[in-house]
Amino acid sequence: MSSALDLFDLKGKTALVTGASKGIGRAIATGLAEAGADVALLARSTTALEEVAGEVEELGRRALVLTCDVTEGEQIRAAARTVLAEFGGLDVLVNNAGGIGHAGPFLDLEFDDWTRVLRLNLESTVHACQVFGRHMVERGTGSVVNLSSIAGLGGTPMLSHYAVTKAAVVSLTRTLAAEWAPAGVRVNALAPGWVRTDLTSTFFADPRATENLLAAVPSGAFGVPREVVGSAVYLAGDASRGVTGSCLVVDGGTTCFVGGPQMLGFLQHGRIPA
Repeated sequence: MSSALDLFDLKGKTALVTGASKGIGRAIATGLAEAGADVALLARSTTALEEVAGEVEELGRRALVLTCDVTEGEQIRAAARTVLAEFGGLDVLVNNAGGIGHAGPFLDLEFDDWTRVLRLNLESTVHACQVFGRHMVERGTGSVVNLSSIAGLGGTPMLSHYAVTKAAVVSLTRTLAAEWAPAGVRVNALAPGWVRTDLTSTFFADPRATENLLAAVPSGAFGVPREVVGSAVYLAGDASRGVTGSCLVVDGGTTCFVGGPQMLGFLQHGRIPA
């Protein structure tokens, strides 16, 4: 008799992770390998990818390094040809590549700021979903995990361009989930909160900004990439067989907390004054 833990077993599965050279993408890539999957690693930095490949191979899984700029559709299509030729198919696609670029008030952002973030966060996901989604639909099986962000779930001052792209990723996820469900392909999103990575390092460089950000996190701690891995493994495999079109939030309670930093201070002290 199989156990509940078998539902999280990815042995015999193949996966591809974009933006796999660092941060959340790197953690997810090695996490999928720990669960048993062979993993194709895609990013612009060959050296960094080779380091991740070494970690995957130490876990006894196969790693495939694919140097690729995800903003270029033809490069993604070329990578797809290599993956399908080497692995014979793809079971799990994790669209993780993304970035923030310049941050600031909406009126201070240049249109080029919008263009760069739209291409990196949204168009790259569209390209990958078109290429690998077609393959999965034809096979009649597959799981797509798109990385969104809590920034895309509400108003996010100073990050309007980033927030728009992440909201669009959630919308795309739900639409593709509805379109591809009859073919047996599931599509879900992950929405991390504030996670300490190279991408967010500039926000944590200012102690006052860090304090203000942390005040809105009920758990009292920023996330780390490893904390996103379990959710990704869950969405990738049979444990989430009945789940599609969802957006799983991993944010230490940030989006469920509407009382503001002052209320959080009261809660932490165990009382609210009359």
